Amino acid sequence: MASLRLASLKFLHCCNSSHRFLHRNRILSIRAFSGIMSPPSTAVVYEHHGEPDKVTRLIELPPVELKENDVCVKMLAAPINPSDVNRIQGVYPVRPQVPAVGGYEGVGEIHSLGPAVKGLSPGDWVIPSPPSFGTWQSYIVKEQNLWHKINIETPMEYAATVTVNPLTALRMLEDFADLKSGDSIVQNGATSIVGQCIIQIARSRGIHSINIIRDRTGSEEVEEKLKRLGADAVFTESQLGLKNVKGLLNNLPEPGLGFNCVGGDHASLVLKLLRQGGTMVTYGGMSKKPVSVSTSSFIFKDLSLRGFWLQKWMNSDKAMECRNMIDHLLALVRKGQLKYEMELVPFSNFYTALDKALGKLGSQPKQVIKFL
Repeated sequence: MASLRLASLKFLHCCNSSHRFLHRNRILSIRAFSGIMSPPSTAVVYEHHGEPDKVTRLIELPPVELKENDVCVKMLAAPINPSDVNRIQGVYPVRPQVPAVGGYEGVGEIHSLGPAVKGLSPGDWVIPSPPSFGTWQSYIVKEQNLWHKINIETPMEYAATVTVNPLTALRMLEDFADLKSGDSIVQNGATSIVGQCIIQIARSRGIHSINIIRDRTGSEEVEEKLKRLGADAVFTESQLGLKNVKGLLNNLPEPGLGFNCVGGDHASLVLKLLRQGGTMVTYGGMSKKPVSVSTSSFIFKDLSLRGFWLQKWMNSDKAMECRNMIDHLLALVRKGQLKYEMELVPFSNFYTALDKALGKLGSQPKQVIKFL
């Protein structure tokens, strides 16, 4: 079980003699169990919180015995998400107890099964559902009910990343307004993966998207990229400095729902475009500044402000519903109706991928670790 590996990791942390312990523990494990054993697992671990490039290290964890309902999964791929970084830093609201293995979502191939497992076979592709801590390792053992079988024809990198960003986009489009074909939404952070997913999922439902991007070199190319994904309108922040911004919308209906992942004054541009009685949903704060809202937005436009956190939703009684939603999103991927840029990086180059994810090497696509 995963708990056995965690216990081994805690012992390693306390004794600070990992090589001797792991060697001895492998011998003891082989002698102690006559059942099915997992292979040893190479893992990215951290023993205390701090900057990920300073507190993480690669170690080998010992084999564990599979109990009756356990499934051993050979991981294929797992992304490095901002929330993974925040957990290691110790600033994310929900995080595992240290010492811990990094990572939260991913995809793997079934390696072996406990004797009571039914409905799964070696070679099947599965994702942790709901997602769980510890996906940055080569083998994971968890109970069957914590794995969701997916279509093996799905591109590996999309299977590995479907749970956090695309599912956030889908839930926000469904949970805060009764959107119908022909309606509009507005968002900032349109170039983020969530933003790109919102554009494409909205288009698949006949919903128009109005997108706000930062003023930057190459903004024309960014606009064209978003329009190829299905964006109906793309504006830079400076273009929305006009008093009569609604005149820019041409024939698009005023949006009743907006999404904010930036915060600060950037959020006010979303509010500016919302119609009377509209709602803005905040799901991120990349500027690290509080949302600025004018008094008139409340009094004269009767706007509502909401928040969305996927992990809270997945911890509710609706959590198991997400499996059908994940299947729906992956079907869109296989049809070519949902795509976003990623870079697959071999596990052996983990720290290069980490530097890219931390922004040390400039703007980079989503980094996805490949364990093959």
